[in-house]
Amino acid sequence: MFLLAIIVILSYLVGSIPTSIIVSKAVKGIDIREHGSGNAGGSNVMRVLGWKHGLMVIILDALKGVLAVVVVARLHYGGLPFANISPFDDFTLVQIIAGIAAVAGHIWTVFAGFKGGKGIATALGIMIVIVTVDMLIALGVFALVVMFSRYISLGSIFAAVSVPVAMVLRENVFHEHIVGYNTLLPFVIAVSVLVILTHRKNVIRLLNGTENKLSFKKKLS
Repeated sequence: MFLLAIIVILSYLVGSIPTSIIVSKAVKGIDIREHGSGNAGGSNVMRVLGWKHGLMVIILDALKGVLAVVVVARLHYGGLPFANISPFDDFTLVQIIAGIAAVAGHIWTVFAGFKGGKGIATALGIMIVIVTVDMLIALGVFALVVMFSRYISLGSIFAAVSVPVAMVLRENVFHEHIVGYNTLLPFVIAVSVLVILTHRKNVIRLLNGTENKLSFKKKLS
């Protein structure tokens, strides 16, 4: 139990690294949470500082998720402190636990007053490792929605929904066997619901027509 607790704490701390705040302060000496939508995430950095810095933050946030499930999870050895009734081996289950902790760290970062981002990019990094095919589909959905609507939040919501939908279709319609499908699906749905809940203010702005659209021009000089 002690080792698993260490993995959860370390994964949470990795996820808590406030990359958007660090980048915004390094580039312009500002706290990104005081500009744009007020969100400490890559999409807000993209709106305020331009797409290059926004893309850098998104990549760094995704790498936090990858680091948690690929590196921190490998600290695990021996058995689990509880019965593993999932179809996964112990390590994969530990990866899922570490991933959830990293997303929580990004959303409620201990390094910035528990006010972080929405967890999209960090969840992206985690699920690219665990459900690669479905995440590639989600990336395509995200790109298409943003391309036509220019709303990053709308693209994020559609991408979050598309992951469990893609899994269901692959398993039940196209009859592709997904290892651990019955365990992975609830996990993916939970992550998707969490992502959507963190976008509830964006949904209100979208409905009111006040959501900011993506611009490829730098907004803050």
